[in-house]
Amino acid sequence: MSDKKAWIGLAVLALPSLLVSIDVFVMLLALPRLSADLGASSTEQLWIMDVYGFLLSGFMITMGTLGDRIGRRKLLLIGSAAFAAASVMAAFSVSPLMLIAARAVLGIAGATLAPSTLALISNMFPNPKQRGLAIGIWLMCFMGGATLGPLVGGALLQHLWWGAVFLLGVPVMAVLLAVGPVLLPEYRNPDAGKLDLVSVALSLAAILPFVYGVKQLAYAGWQPVPVAAVLVGVVVGAVFVRRQTRLEHPLLDLRLFTRRSFSTALVSMLVGTMLMGAMMLFQTQHLELVQGLSPLQSAFWMIPMAVASLITFQVSPLLARRFRPAYLIAGGLAVSITGLLVITQVGATSGPVLLVTGWSLINLGSGPLVTLGTDLVIGSAPVEKAGSAAAIGETSNEFGFALGIAALGSVGTAVYRALLPSGVPAAARDTLASATEVAGTLSGQASDALLSSAREAFTSGMHVAALISAVALAVVAVATAILLRHVRPTAEPAPADTTDPVLVTT
Repeated sequence: MSDKKAWIGLAVLALPSLLVSIDVFVMLLALPRLSADLGASSTEQLWIMDVYGFLLSGFMITMGTLGDRIGRRKLLLIGSAAFAAASVMAAFSVSPLMLIAARAVLGIAGATLAPSTLALISNMFPNPKQRGLAIGIWLMCFMGGATLGPLVGGALLQHLWWGAVFLLGVPVMAVLLAVGPVLLPEYRNPDAGKLDLVSVALSLAAILPFVYGVKQLAYAGWQPVPVAAVLVGVVVGAVFVRRQTRLEHPLLDLRLFTRRSFSTALVSMLVGTMLMGAMMLFQTQHLELVQGLSPLQSAFWMIPMAVASLITFQVSPLLARRFRPAYLIAGGLAVSITGLLVITQVGATSGPVLLVTGWSLINLGSGPLVTLGTDLVIGSAPVEKAGSAAAIGETSNEFGFALGIAALGSVGTAVYRALLPSGVPAAARDTLASATEVAGTLSGQASDALLSSAREAFTSGMHVAALISAVALAVVAVATAILLRHVRPTAEPAPADTTDPVLVTT
């Protein structure tokens, strides 16, 4: 494939990344209006928001392996067509149940996009220098969607009806369907074997209860049902892993985990996503509920954070041509740790500048881990397993985000409740959002006192979460510097007789 055609094809592959990212963020803005219009109950609102993420994470491994079997381009185009059709269905939904069904299809279709896209990038850019830069551009588009989502969604909701936010995906997917067959290469593994449907069922039965349980723990705390769901997911997951070791053509090739580069990068990104994803939630809540900014104002304050990500996603692959990824990742995490320490100095009345500065440092430092880690996960896998490797990486990120919100969210909530004065109404002790609602029903002085104490308590919880994250990232930085030190800069070809060290003898 010529370089020119490959780079044009990359522009096409960036479209789904931009779209999926925008789709997640515009829903946050559209939910109040569509819920009122459709008469959605609180439970239905939760399913409208969460069913997309549940099925996206649940089907990721299956779709990654399916792409290796039937063709990565074919699966991408099928998923794109399904995404466009489900977007139209969501836009013109007339009931909560119809919208939930449309969001479910969007989740399944979305699960085809990232693994197929990253696997195709590995085919189109076999040169490590070019592949790292291509992955950085792909990630830049994802972060661009995270920035554009609130801005575009806010503009659409101001002038059009709520369904317009879903129609954003239709022209994007139409372009992909039109030019994808011409610009994108096809690749499939001729020796992949048949898809094991029992393994597919087991993977869903493991992932879906686990993700559901973790998210419910974040929402409702340690309740019996979510704990049981997590345990079911773990037990079924063990059965799934055992079955994979016995199949000639497994759904998930566990031999990938014996490669040191693959395993180290995967675990590092899992921890990074877990910590920094949860901190992002703290910071957005601080902007809106503590600083008192509107969603649109908060979106504008998030622009410096997005710019920092865009810069680091592009610079990291270029630096990796001269410096070993291990040291770039460790150095980047040191910058992120500095940002987390800045967050600990943010007060309830200090304004958004210090918070955004810390947040920008966190994102600036995370660039090497995200870009080079993704490249290591994809590049350390055999070419015929690229789709499966990409799916594992994306599933790991989904798990990390859910686990981080549950774990650090619980820590922040515990600190928040412990620091509230004893006279605070019980209804306000749940979350800062609930305290804000209760304050709206009180007189001026009582309302100000409640808001002040609640905001101080929430800010202290954020400080504790930031300190925990800083310590954990320091451990990841040291481990990465040690375990990945054998990986050479991308401009230095590895010796022909050198293979990636394994963690387990097979």
